[in-house]
Amino acid sequence: MITFEQVSVTYPEASHPALTSLDLTIPEGELCLLVGPSGSGKSTLLGTVSGLVPHFTGGVLHGRVTVAGRDTRTHRPRDLADVVGTVGQDPLAHFVTDTVEDELAYGMESLGLAPEVMRRRVEETLDLLGLAELRARPLATLSGGQQQRVAIGSVLTVHPQILVLDEPTSALDPGAAEEVLAVLQRLVHDLGTTVLLAEHRLERVAQYADQIILLPGGGQPPLMGEPAEVMAVSPVHPPVVALGRAAGWSPLPLSVRDARRRAAPLRARLAGRAPAPAPASVAASTPPAAAVTALAVRRGGVEALRGVDLTLRPGEITALMGRNGSGKSTLLGALVGLHAPSSGRIDVGGLTPHRAKPVALLPHVGLVPQEPRDLLYCDTVDAECAAADRDTGSTPGTCRALVERLVPGIPGGIHPRDLSEGQRLTLALAVILTARPALILLDEPTRGLDYAAKSRLVAILRDLATEGHAVLLATHDVELAAELAHHTVILAEGEIVADGPTPDIVVSSPAFAPQVAKILSPEPWLTVRQVTDALAEAPPEALPEALTEALPEALTEGLADGPDRSRGEAP
Repeated sequence: MITFEQVSVTYPEASHPALTSLDLTIPEGELCLLVGPSGSGKSTLLGTVSGLVPHFTGGVLHGRVTVAGRDTRTHRPRDLADVVGTVGQDPLAHFVTDTVEDELAYGMESLGLAPEVMRRRVEETLDLLGLAELRARPLATLSGGQQQRVAIGSVLTVHPQILVLDEPTSALDPGAAEEVLAVLQRLVHDLGTTVLLAEHRLERVAQYADQIILLPGGGQPPLMGEPAEVMAVSPVHPPVVALGRAAGWSPLPLSVRDARRRAAPLRARLAGRAPAPAPASVAASTPPAAAVTALAVRRGGVEALRGVDLTLRPGEITALMGRNGSGKSTLLGALVGLHAPSSGRIDVGGLTPHRAKPVALLPHVGLVPQEPRDLLYCDTVDAECAAADRDTGSTPGTCRALVERLVPGIPGGIHPRDLSEGQRLTLALAVILTARPALILLDEPTRGLDYAAKSRLVAILRDLATEGHAVLLATHDVELAAELAHHTVILAEGEIVADGPTPDIVVSSPAFAPQVAKILSPEPWLTVRQVTDALAEAPPEALPEALTEALPEALTEGLADGPDRSRGEAP
């Protein structure tokens, strides 16, 4: 169905090729998962299938890519639209209409399908992706996860032979992600659709893959094979695989179910042990960085938040979780003054955010928005960093050093719009962290980040908490919450339905429990790091030989990766 013959891609002014000597075939009717570190060429490979590379992106493509018998060198993206459906990392860049229903119908209109066919397919897709209640909603009013589902739906209505998806679940809550993946499974199994997708949250998708393509980066050749075989050597892998490596299981499990079947000896080794307690945050007697009391917020006639009470203390990291559209981004926006309360009160560093001047808020609170482009306005990465240093009075080079710490190697002369989603998010995060506000707000901070970059982000946020900063992160990444958060809050329909220490909240929730908790339940183990640390304390002679050999690797790998900047606005 898709054939790559000695394919290499080099972009203008790039110092090295984005892809090198790619030579493989993706069979018809399979779900093929593309994995690799950030910057290894995953998005470029996907672009070659749809024809966007090089016809839209520019650059030089060597070799040949054949899609359903069509050579992408001589077939432009419009010539492939009837066989290839593409959903990129950014749903907003995908939209061409104003409402959900119109967007679902647009692709079919472009292909000239009959009105009765269009109507039937729109209804099927609305039901398939849980969008029926949103059919008349303007796209701009949807949450990031809702927009992602609409983008996927607009491609599904065309019934393409090949689906190409770049981070399709990155903005989705766990339940919505499962629904989307179930849809993809049905397309593969029932209709023979070929699905090629790149995803960093491998804990969600690895178990569904028929084949995995690993792009190691650094000029190394790609590897394609059975999922368990590729995961055994992959530098990026989900927690279930990291736990399997640590325990010496072979073949490696890819699903929680497979791991639970083998976990009895590991549970026995951990019997009588408990995870090390999280470092204590600043004492409760310390004045809070922010206090929210009986907060209600209305947006466009909809009550987005109601009766919200929340205290954010210095030195404490709080995870804010909940399904798409539950009010997480609205709460973060209210904390920086983007949304005025309809009732209730917000106090941030002694200020009422929606009434305070931006310059007054800057040392007290900073928001990294879900769409990092909202924060970026300069022509180059270096210019953004220099502006952040000037705006905050920081030593020149402070912001650039943060960028390098998070994702090394981002060129300083590149325009922010030409960065990947993860790189753009990293830049926006560095801009906010340069000001070192007392309260740091992050909206989906791991979207587009691989495990290594997420691990570096975890280290930075832990350091900030240790220094006394309060951190509130809205996330669907249950593994991040388990690894990082002292405290977890769950929102539903604008109300807080759970609030407490992270182990208590996530272990008791099937939707928000991390993989390790599901595998080793009912004991409160949350992360691979906790397990390997506990086993490392056991006498070496008491450990199985395979487990003793696997511990050093697992211990080193861990789980893994002028303007109003405080409000997440560009001038």
